[in-house]
Amino acid sequence: MNPLRTTASHDGTPGPARRHTTHNMQFARLAQHHLRGIRVVLNVLLILALLYTITLIKGLLIPLVLAAFIGVALNPIVAAAARRRVPRWLSASVLMVALITGIGTGIGLLAQPAVGWFHDAPTAVKNFVPKLRAFTQPFEAANRATQSLVGGQAARTPARPATVAIDAWDVLASTPKVLAAVLTVVLLVFFFLIYGDAMLRRLVEIAPNFGYKRHAVSIVRSIQTEVSRYILTTLLINLVLGLLTAGMLWAYKVPDPLLWGAVAMLANFIPYVGAITTTTVLALVGLMNFNEAGQALLPALTFAGITAVEGNLITPFIQGRRMRLSPVAILLWLLVWGWLWGIPGALLAVPMLTSVKLVAERVRGWRWFAMLVQR
Repeated sequence: MNPLRTTASHDGTPGPARRHTTHNMQFARLAQHHLRGIRVVLNVLLILALLYTITLIKGLLIPLVLAAFIGVALNPIVAAAARRRVPRWLSASVLMVALITGIGTGIGLLAQPAVGWFHDAPTAVKNFVPKLRAFTQPFEAANRATQSLVGGQAARTPARPATVAIDAWDVLASTPKVLAAVLTVVLLVFFFLIYGDAMLRRLVEIAPNFGYKRHAVSIVRSIQTEVSRYILTTLLINLVLGLLTAGMLWAYKVPDPLLWGAVAMLANFIPYVGAITTTTVLALVGLMNFNEAGQALLPALTFAGITAVEGNLITPFIQGRRMRLSPVAILLWLLVWGWLWGIPGALLAVPMLTSVKLVAERVRGWRWFAMLVQR
């Protein structure tokens, strides 16, 4: 037998060379595996650093994001006026004056009832606690029986009345910050409406060739149109919901129906959580103002029915299938942005998720995200 045949492969490669090649391939696969793991770790660290940065500069980002959404929502009105040869600064000024007047009028109407509720909160709580005894007596009796069986007679501790303290100095100290944030949003919206299109044109000019520029222009225009339509439609739906809630509460003779209608309108920007919170608040308000349990819970039950119809029939029909988002994606997104930015983050979470979905649908390599969050 020829000894060379024992050390050669079927394709003519010598045995040691083949083993060396196999070793190199295994080493390459192992190195690729380690590089993939390092890439995953680096991506996780990058995401954590990004979340920390977003939390650290939230005082800057929240007014900027809010102003961007308001500017996108109002930009079609300014653009339509510009097509009729109305200067952008003039239409933007009229819109801002109308917006500030409307918001100021609403705050003026609702400030006094809100302050009155805060001022009367301790008395309302004291009157509300005895009404809960009918609901809590069975639980208290079961608790006393359990404690007597386990460790003898339960020690009775006097109940302490709930107190609500409102420090006027804290309110005054936070007023300059609130005014500065409002002024920042107003100025940003005003300049977005005037110079927003020019900024977008300059960003498009950075694209390397005509094909990229045309694609970028189509993406920007479609996102502007769809986000604006989504925000204005959602605002209109929530406004109608607030008016219906106020009318319903007025019919049930609940005090300050406009205040609770405004709360329902603002809370409905937070899907699921807002409706549950408003229903709970209306149940507490009813129990504080009415003696009979049926009459007290009727406003909350009616509001729950209204929001069920709105969330399952009206909003999906108006917004269409393309704007519908997965409930799991919405709740996770609300959890993340509520944790990062608090209440402002929860209010802005769904518009941000909708905008990201619209962008992901048109960017190659990110369509999986749009499919993932779509209902």
